Amino acid sequence: MAWPDKTPPDASEKVTLGKGVFRKCDGCGATLPADELVRNFEVCPRCQQHHKLSSEGWQLLLCDDGQLDEWDPNLAPTDPLSFSDGRPYLDRIAASRKKSGVNEGIQVGRARLEGRPIAFGCFNFGFMGGSMGSVVGEKITRLFERGAEEGLPVVLLQASGGARMQEGILSLMQMAKSVAALERFRAKRLPFISCLLHPTTGGVAASFAFLGDVNIAEPKALIGFAGPRVIESTIRQKLPRGFQRAEFLVEHGMVDLVCSRLEMKRELARLLGHLAGACATT
Repeated sequence: MAWPDKTPPDASEKVTLGKGVFRKCDGCGATLPADELVRNFEVCPRCQQHHKLSSEGWQLLLCDDGQLDEWDPNLAPTDPLSFSDGRPYLDRIAASRKKSGVNEGIQVGRARLEGRPIAFGCFNFGFMGGSMGSVVGEKITRLFERGAEEGLPVVLLQASGGARMQEGILSLMQMAKSVAALERFRAKRLPFISCLLHPTTGGVAASFAFLGDVNIAEPKALIGFAGPRVIESTIRQKLPRGFQRAEFLVEHGMVDLVCSRLEMKRELARLLGHLAGACATT
């Protein structure tokens, strides 16, 4: 029997049927239609595992009509240290922009949440791990400054690996700079709600992330300065079960509440209503 008049595929070229159509849940291992996860904002309908959601997805979830009047979208980093770790820093920036579809690790702007005007910021972990460099720090600073100028409450969603090493001390300076802006904002008696997503670590966790009037975390989010493996190898001790996860932090008073992503908009609207009333009477 002769082969059909068609060259068989190279064994090294594996064809995956359904690629991009189905996805496996990181929590329960279930295979789900990809569009089902997208419609559910990356929350598994079976086990409620929260997968990473892009900044665009968060805008659709939280901002009325998915609309964000973005501030300073073209603000871009330079390379003052001419940094290279085998690949020039600016090349990494370009690659991250192409992969993530955004210009930097955070987007900020004016939006509405259940009809209430807010100053809104959202990290994008897909851009260099949501790391904070000079541009990210500047955008956060302007978020608080413009919130203060316009009398807007601030809602900031964080998902970050920490300070961006390619900018050295310039990235570390953003911690103090952003917290100083937050203190000026706080002097206006305006609410700040901090939402800690998976993961929130490093310089972001060590600066403004825990300074909200209310600090909300997503279920099972890793939150802390250094990761558990780094801590264990440093202190040479086994950490408690669930250490640095959202639920552990609530039990130990570091976070105010854990909230499902699908309930986040309603919870934020409720909190903003309470905080706005409290600020108006003080």
